[in-house]
Amino acid sequence: MTAPLSDDLRVRLVAAVEAGESRRSAAKRFGVAPSTAIKWMALWRQEGHVQPRPMGGDRRSHQTEAHASVILKLIEEKPDVTVAEIVAHLRDRHGAHVSDSAVWRLLDRHDLTFKKNRARQRAAAS
Repeated sequence: MTAPLSDDLRVRLVAAVEAGESRRSAAKRFGVAPSTAIKWMALWRQEGHVQPRPMGGDRRSHQTEAHASVILKLIEEKPDVTVAEIVAHLRDRHGAHVSDSAVWRLLDRHDLTFKKNRARQRAAAS
């Protein structure tokens, strides 16, 4: 993954545009795409800074965590429920649109697994 361009470059480009240079010529001068200069200037005008936004990380787990109590209760009531059934339950009864992987990550955060367990295995031979 690439790293954001330096704050110094961003500030110099904004200063050049504020001094009267066009966004496109400033972009050419500093070696960035014209669309980048346009976006940085919009950010500067709207928020007063040109720092890049944080990269990576989980940005949506709070949506699944909001339904954690429902999911955990469902697992408690029906221990052999599948992740697909949990997703369907959230969609149908609670209007929540979450993915299978989001539910799986929630279960992982709460130390719940669907690993095979000796108590659940069928008797090998009768």
